[in-house]
Amino acid sequence: MENAEAEVVSHYADHDGVSLFDRIYAALAAQGVAAADVTAEHLKGVDEFHIGGVDATLALLDQLAIAPATRVLDIGSGIGGPARLIASRYGAQVTGVDLTPDFVETARRLSAAVGSPTEFIVGSAFDLPFADATFDLATLLHVGMNLPDKPRLFAEAARVLRPGGTFAVYDVMLFGNHPDFPVPWSSGPESSFLSGPYTYLDAAAEAGFTLRARRDRGDVVRAFFVAMQERMAKAGPPAIGLPLIMGPTAPVKAANMIKAVTAGDIAPVEMIFDRR
Repeated sequence: MENAEAEVVSHYADHDGVSLFDRIYAALAAQGVAAADVTAEHLKGVDEFHIGGVDATLALLDQLAIAPATRVLDIGSGIGGPARLIASRYGAQVTGVDLTPDFVETARRLSAAVGSPTEFIVGSAFDLPFADATFDLATLLHVGMNLPDKPRLFAEAARVLRPGGTFAVYDVMLFGNHPDFPVPWSSGPESSFLSGPYTYLDAAAEAGFTLRARRDRGDVVRAFFVAMQERMAKAGPPAIGLPLIMGPTAPVKAANMIKAVTAGDIAPVEMIFDRR
């Protein structure tokens, strides 16, 4: 398990010795955005590191009853985009946990820059650094592909959720052949742990969750990729976008992922569970 986690951290680590926060701010400066003027709107291009971007995030979140008193844990929070969105849209109390220190540091600095009252902690999804029954809602957006032990993931999520709490998942799942490497979440098989939907469902049931809702989003994201490619053909790639996170091999990673989604080998799936 430790070797797998080390591979994940290495995959997402600095690509050129420059912190991710500094790369983002340098790209913004090149577009004429001064550091003091950065807002959440400027960060939209990098904030949502999953297929479908903010629209996919909202499609999941708007099925949930989130209120200012809701205690939310975003597992695998990356640079904090979904956590900041939840905090701003619903006024909820949001904590993010991520294995990659550079992501956590970037999330903290971006939240401070835009005035988001979110908290971020370095930690493992397999050993969450929180007491039992701390949260009302946990989210997992495109993280399970890096997690080899789905039963342990769900057991930890169940532990930190109160009875009756909710676990909302939006993950890339396997329906056919594994994509060619590299892909956005992995450079090689050492850190890619794609699983089919029933692996998630079985792990959830074992951990004491009941499935409330499921939506397979393959058709939606195929349309998303067509629209994205049409926009890029007209205007070119965005200056502030996910290549800042994925590094110099971003075009190959994206192409391999899109090819697999188009073939139906992988697809994002929403699953919403209630803790018994």
